[in-house]
Amino acid sequence: MNPAEFANIRQSEEDFWWYRGMRSILFRMLDPHLAGRRMGSALEAGCGTGYFTQLLQRERGWPVIPLDFSGDGLHHARELGVGNPVQGDIRCLPFGDDAFDLVLSLDVLAHLPRGEELRAARELVRVARRGGLVVVRTSALDILRSRHGAFAFERQRFTRRRLMELFAGSGIRVLRCSYLNTLLMPIALLKFRVWEPLLRKAPESGVQPVARWLDRLLFAPLAVEAAYLGAGRNLPAGQSLLLIGEKML
Repeated sequence: MNPAEFANIRQSEEDFWWYRGMRSILFRMLDPHLAGRRMGSALEAGCGTGYFTQLLQRERGWPVIPLDFSGDGLHHARELGVGNPVQGDIRCLPFGDDAFDLVLSLDVLAHLPRGEELRAARELVRVARRGGLVVVRTSALDILRSRHGAFAFERQRFTRRRLMELFAGSGIRVLRCSYLNTLLMPIALLKFRVWEPLLRKAPESGVQPVARWLDRLLFAPLAVEAAYLGAGRNLPAGQSLLLIGEKML
C-alpha cells in the first residue's frame, strides 16, 4: 500500500459511500455463517488504519487483533485507540497454528506481487482454527485497473475462479464467493478504459470526499447489492470479490 493513501482512508472511511456500502455487503454475506459459532478470537490481517477493527470491537464485541505491515497504518490505529496493534507480514503471520475463530483480510491480496498470494493464503488458513472462518475481499478483473489502483500500489486483481482455487488449494471449504460492486461497473469501465486514458494524468487516490447528494447516489447501488447478496444470491461480475470459507477439519 502506498503510505500516502492511509491518510486519505482515515479521512473518509467512516462516511464515504464505498466503505459504508462494502461494510453493509460484508455483514449481510457473513452474518448467516456466524450463527451458532463461538467468537473467542479474531484477526484482521491488513487492518490499515484500524477503523474496521475498532468497529468490530465496539459494535460486535469481538476480541479482534489488528495486524498490518505498515507502520503508517498502525500509527493511525494507535491514534484511534485501537488496542494491541501488531506489525507483521500477511505472508508470515506471527501467530501459532489454529489461533483464531475468524480471520479477516480485506483488500490486501491485490497489493502483493503476483505469486506471493499463495503464501498469504496458506498463512491465513494456518492461523484459523479448524472449522473456523476465513474471509477475504480483494480487487477483481484486470480490465478494471485504474489510476487509483496504481496510486495505491495495486499489483494484481483476481477472477472468482482464481480466488476460489487459491483458497480451496490452501485447505478451505468455500462457502460463498461472489463479485461485488457490480451495478456501478459500466461507469467504472467508461472511466477507467476511456476517460482516464484520454486525460493521461498521473495516478491519484480515488478516496476523496464527494458532495453529499453524490455520496448518497453512489451508495444506493451498493445497498441494493447488499440486499441481493444477503438473500444468498451471487453476482456474475464486479469490481471486487468476497470469499467466505471454512477451514477444513
